[in-house]
Amino acid sequence: MMERVREQWRGRFSRELRRLRVGWRPAVFWSLRITTAAVASYVAATMIFPDTQPLLAPLTAMLVVQVTPVSLLASGLDRVVAVVAGVALAVGFAAVAPLEWWSLGALIFVSITVGQALRLRSNLIEVAISGMLVLGVGALGAEAAASQRIAETLVGAAVGIAANLLFPPRIPTSDAGREIEGLADAVSDLLRRSADALEQLAGEPDEVAPAAAAWLDDARVITHHDVPRVGAALLRAEQGRRLNVRAVATPDLGPGLRHGLESLEHTALAVRSMYRTLADTTAGRPGWLADDSAEDLLLGLAQTFRELAAAVDAFGELVRLEAAPLGQVRTADFAALREAMAGLPEARARLEELGTVAADPALRELQASVLSTVKRVERELDLAQRVRRQLQLQGPVRPRPAPLRPRPPIAPESSPDAETVRMPRLPADGDRDDPDAGTP
Repeated sequence: MMERVREQWRGRFSRELRRLRVGWRPAVFWSLRITTAAVASYVAATMIFPDTQPLLAPLTAMLVVQVTPVSLLASGLDRVVAVVAGVALAVGFAAVAPLEWWSLGALIFVSITVGQALRLRSNLIEVAISGMLVLGVGALGAEAAASQRIAETLVGAAVGIAANLLFPPRIPTSDAGREIEGLADAVSDLLRRSADALEQLAGEPDEVAPAAAAWLDDARVITHHDVPRVGAALLRAEQGRRLNVRAVATPDLGPGLRHGLESLEHTALAVRSMYRTLADTTAGRPGWLADDSAEDLLLGLAQTFRELAAAVDAFGELVRLEAAPLGQVRTADFAALREAMAGLPEARARLEELGTVAADPALRELQASVLSTVKRVERELDLAQRVRRQLQLQGPVRPRPAPLRPRPPIAPESSPDAETVRMPRLPADGDRDDPDAGTP
């Protein structure tokens, strides 16, 4: 158990180290963009409101500049609406009630309710925050604080929008590719760990049951947590291309990434179902492999798991290489995936032979589950299927208009007699017997 935990942490540490080594430059650039926008908004607000400290302007700019271009306008508008609503509520409360615990609670409750009615999404809490800040000023200075707060918010939102338009964020395609490769690494690591454990437990088949339950739990973590996290990263990459001027000169790799995620998600579900069958077959059944072929069966399963892991690992690397920026990594190696996939037909043949010698119905069910998983992985990671799926995700392609054929040259005008074709004269009835008829 401790060895399995150490292997998991070792693999996670290596992936995080590789992520930091590859992605430190985008992280620095992202921090620089947010810092520049915050400082610029503070300077602009200070020029408009001298002798003040307009910290709301840089706060708004920081919150606006980190969104994607497609949601930039909506985010800025929602933030302005949230501030105006909170300020209006605070001005009304400050005019009729002092700042007490009950007035503060009532203001927060009403602000959140109004924010939900306005559907302000992530800016919902801004209504309550604006109301609390303005209410703290008091009834005498509420109107002045309200107008200044709205103005600072407008300045910060304007600077944030301008920063995103002048310095558009990078397209996080490579980040999504690394996340997809991380999902493939998680599936392949689980398969390799289970293969190594089956080889070690070949002489003790009764110890497979607790190990299979642990593998099933790990597969559930992948399908329930890792897949949604990678899907969110891919969604950010797809939204990052919209309304982004950087996407004009770059190819759209979204269909390839989307297919990669779909294939790995289906593969992870098939692997989880396989471990479910293995756990059900071994749970509560001491001596479930009492015959002489027990060791051969476990070794065959271990070899199959290892071949599945190689195919999934090669597919994840292929997706990452296709999504990586030019000049950072080598060209995608399709031969590596073909070589890894070459072992799956052998695994399928091995499992089909196993079904002919297995007499236990539970073993036949296990054999059928593993065989179905192998066929599923073959179908999901196939290169031809990948190309077809990418074309489907790209949508219908508009046919190009046929090139205009050159018109034939127009003949010069001529008289009607010139266009008339002279037909040969047919001989008359009386001339048919005369062989010389018709000759001049």
